[in-house]
Amino acid sequence: MRFTEELRQSTRKSWEMSLNHPFVLGIASGELPLEKFRYYILQDIYYLQHYGKIHAMAAAQAEDFHVTSMLAEKAKLTAEAELTVHQEHAKILHITEEDLANFKPAPTAYAYTSHLYRAALSGNLGETIAAMLPCYWLYADIGRTYRDAKPQQSIYQNWIQTYASDWFQTSTQEQIDLLDRLAEEASDKEREKMMEQFIIAKEYELAFWEMAYSNETWFSNRDALHRSNQS
Repeated sequence: MRFTEELRQSTRKSWEMSLNHPFVLGIASGELPLEKFRYYILQDIYYLQHYGKIHAMAAAQAEDFHVTSMLAEKAKLTAEAELTVHQEHAKILHITEEDLANFKPAPTAYAYTSHLYRAALSGNLGETIAAMLPCYWLYADIGRTYRDAKPQQSIYQNWIQTYASDWFQTSTQEQIDLLDRLAEEASDKEREKMMEQFIIAKEYELAFWEMAYSNETWFSNRDALHRSNQS
C-alpha cells in the first residue's frame, strides 16, 4: 500500500464528513446562503495567502532542484489561480478592499495556517508536504464528486468547476506522488511525523467547513453578541 493510501485510510471518517458536510452539500445544491459563502471566501483568501508562502518554504527545503522548481511554480500558479477565482467571487459578493483591509481571521483559519507554519518550520520537506496535501486532495475530491452538480447559483458552479478542472486534478496528483516518493526515502519515525501532520491538517479541513457554516468568531466576540441579543 502506498503511503498516501495509508494516510487516506487513517482519515477515512474525516474525509466522508468533509465531502458530506452541509456547507459542501449546500454549494452542490445551490441552497447555501450567500452570506455563508461570503464569510468562507474572506477566510479562504486569508488562508491561501499563507498557503502560497508555505509552498515557497517547502521549495526551499527541497534538496532536489527539480522539486524546488516545481514547488516554487506551484507557490505562484496555485495561489494566483485560486485567488483570481476568489477575487471574481469577491466582486459578486460585494467584498470591498476595505473589507479585506479590516479582515481578521476566525480561530480555525488562524489555527490551520499556524499548523502549516509549524510543520514547515519544525519539520522537513516530507512533513511540510504532508501538512499541505489535505487541502489539495480534499478539494480535488470535491471537484470530482460534484462535477455534475448544477447549482442555480453560478458562483457555486464556478467554484466546483475550479476544483474539477484538469489543471487542479493534475496538480493534486503531483503532490500525492511527491509525498509517496519522500515517504519511500524516510525512516519509520519520519513517516510517523508525516502522518501526524497530515491527520491534523485533514481535521482542520473539516473544521474549516464547520467554521464557515457556523460563522465562527472569537469567544470575546461571541460574548459581546450574546449580551447584545439579551439587551
